[in-house]
Amino acid sequence: MNDGVNGVALAVFIFFFVLVTAMGFLAARWRKAENEHSLDEWGLGGRSFGTWVTWFLLGGDLYTAYTFVAVPAAIYAAGAAGFFAVPYTILVYPLIFTFLPRLWSVSHKHGYVTTSDFVRGRFGSKGLSLAVAVTGILATMPYIALQLVGIQAVLDVMGVGGGEDTNWFIKDLPLLIAFGVLAAYTYSSGLRAPALIAFVKDTLIYIVIAVAIIYIPIKLGGFDDIFASANDKFTESGSGGLVPDHGGQWTYATLALGSALALFMYPHSITATLSSRSREVIRRNTTILPLYSLMLGLLALLGFMAIAAGVKVENGQLAIPQLFENMFPDWFAGVAFAAIGIGALVPAAIMSIAAANLFTRNIYKDFIKPDATPAQETKVSKLTSLLVKVGALVFVLGMDKTVAINFQLLGGIWILQTFPALVGGLFTRWFHRWALLGGWAVGMVYGTVAAYGVASPTQKHFGGSSDEIPGIGEIGYIGLTAFVLNVLVTVVLTFVLRAVKAPDGVDETKPSDYTADAGDPGVQVELPPATAGSSH
Repeated sequence: MNDGVNGVALAVFIFFFVLVTAMGFLAARWRKAENEHSLDEWGLGGRSFGTWVTWFLLGGDLYTAYTFVAVPAAIYAAGAAGFFAVPYTILVYPLIFTFLPRLWSVSHKHGYVTTSDFVRGRFGSKGLSLAVAVTGILATMPYIALQLVGIQAVLDVMGVGGGEDTNWFIKDLPLLIAFGVLAAYTYSSGLRAPALIAFVKDTLIYIVIAVAIIYIPIKLGGFDDIFASANDKFTESGSGGLVPDHGGQWTYATLALGSALALFMYPHSITATLSSRSREVIRRNTTILPLYSLMLGLLALLGFMAIAAGVKVENGQLAIPQLFENMFPDWFAGVAFAAIGIGALVPAAIMSIAAANLFTRNIYKDFIKPDATPAQETKVSKLTSLLVKVGALVFVLGMDKTVAINFQLLGGIWILQTFPALVGGLFTRWFHRWALLGGWAVGMVYGTVAAYGVASPTQKHFGGSSDEIPGIGEIGYIGLTAFVLNVLVTVVLTFVLRAVKAPDGVDETKPSDYTADAGDPGVQVELPPATAGSSH
């Protein structure tokens, strides 16, 4: 790692950072709304984005700086086991093709801004809606923190901020500046800012990966040498080579399946989805988003390249930035670092907006100020988005980076427990609202307790997301085990509650709402001012 600052790379990085900052502020004038004081406009971009804008926005949302840094870092540290991210992004698109258009239709029909809005409307339960909202916020916070970790990794490799003995304020000043800029343009432009910046971010990432996958293997003697070097490393370490053993295969498979089920439960994924202008846009995107999976597969190979290139880092998150620093000319290393940095700004903005919308709609409006006007909602959401980013920044600056990663893994376990209420509710009203709440509680408690008991070389608790599967004896993804328990409890309790005729909430939706499109008569985009039929 360089002791000094890489001036050329830093200059290129700053150029692109200034460019996207200007775009972030100018985005407020892009597709300017007649009424800016509504969550539809600030938080969902006016629900006006077409196929390509939605594609770039979802790509920028799902394939983050954390993806860019952590997926090849997992390959660098664990071999082929780190490839689980590739099959799960392949599994997820046929899955979302079945339910995202239905969610878009009913949300557009009733003006739902969040998944909790839908859950409240479908099951007539503010309590269940609150559970989904709190889970979404808790799962999103460490995810935002990891985007800042991605920026910090790039800054460290460029030599910005000084050494370990440098005053903490000077060391973290570049990150503080990046955070301040992100907070400012998100506040002023809302979802339009990351939607516009996503074009630059994804273009840079595709260019960097295309160059890396050709240029670096040529310098390292070809893929035969790269794979041979990686295999030698993992054989010497006692892990048996590139491919995981039988026990590792259970972990790999359950982690891939559980991650696929969880990905579109995250609030930021739904926020980007609901910003599109028609259900057909959603259907088209589920067919072209797999292009990102191809990119991810190529990106993952950088982990093997880092091994072959002899990259040695104590923090695995620095492996890929360091690979770029070592292998690329300084100016192109700057382009690669900019791709990672901007790859952090886009999802961090969307995530903070999504978490703010959940708080505003499903905590502030439902429980604190039911008569809040659209302008008040928008103001509260803007302020909350700032607080969410401040919380993430404090988390990054105050805790070890490994802790941030493991809490993000815990967030994945948590968010998966909202699947029965959201996806189940899109297809059936059979589940009882109290049963869904009970299943959610069991899944959350089991998942948290099981994760608490997992140790790692650096942590006594919350050291990973895999543990023994009860009744099977194999090591698997805790989130998927918790999800199975969640569903079992929900089904059993539903039978019991229906047998004793426990009261149902009021369903404000009807079957035709789930196939409605933007041009259909009677479709509205404002949530009704009162939900009189709802109950806890």
